[in-house]
Amino acid sequence: MGEKQDLIAKMLEMQKKFMDYEQANGVEMEDYFAAQEGHLLKGYRQEYMEMANKLVDMAHEEKGSHR
Repeated sequence: MGEKQDLIAKMLEMQKKFMDYEQANGVEMEDYFAAQEGHLLKGYRQEYMEMANKLVDMAHEEKGSHR
């Protein structure tokens, strides 16, 4: 698998884990934005955003366009 496909697969897995957690436990705003160490959502938002931005940058590079 290429890097782009790996990113997409990881993002989909992260989304599934998030949805499973949310359905089982609900998600408080503080958990999403400032989860404590050891919480499933610790760093989730930042990691997901970085991967999404990398994917967008890769798509632009592929097409020769700019953000």
